[in-house]
Amino acid sequence: MKVLKKTYREDSDEELMQEIVKGNSRAFTELYDRYNVQMFRYFYKMLWQDREKAEDFMQELFTKIIHKPHLFNPKYRFKTWLYTIAGNMCKNEYRKQEVRKGSKNEIVDDKMYNAEQTSAIDDVDGNTFKQRLKEELGELTFSHRQVFILRFKQGFSIREIAELLDISEGTVKSRIFYALKKLNERLKEFNPGAVVVALLLLIKLLPI
Repeated sequence: MKVLKKTYREDSDEELMQEIVKGNSRAFTELYDRYNVQMFRYFYKMLWQDREKAEDFMQELFTKIIHKPHLFNPKYRFKTWLYTIAGNMCKNEYRKQEVRKGSKNEIVDDKMYNAEQTSAIDDVDGNTFKQRLKEELGELTFSHRQVFILRFKQGFSIREIAELLDISEGTVKSRIFYALKKLNERLKEFNPGAVVVALLLLIKLLPI
């Protein structure tokens, strides 16, 4: 009688990590398949739309997992642990860039703003507005940029972000509010009503 190999599709992330600690490569493959695209997108958006850098960081992240799976505490959610490591990797890279460039923020790549034109954006002088928005997004602190990306581009709920970053839901809301408030203040020379609409549209359209 042929013995069927165990599949891991029904196992939780935490159960897979327990198997990985035992050296189970098939469990690692399942975990990689679940998260590699998601984490690449996260790094891509956090690291200035640099595809090569995002790929390197994604591979480094999973290398850490396969070499040091024992560092995961099964009492916590795997996803929270994963995003904590990824966030710390990005934070360290931000620090390196600050030292290299002598400034708080790296300039965002021009490719970031190739979204389609909309009437709301046109109302506030599309090209000028997008250029300014690009600059101001680049001025957000790491913590505000991270929450902004997780909420509007990764699609996480307020509660999920709070769990991922181990902060309160109130803190998440506060950071999002602060980011939007700063953008509004710094873009106040544009038509206020149109700016609000344009911001909401660009949040959805642009690969921030």
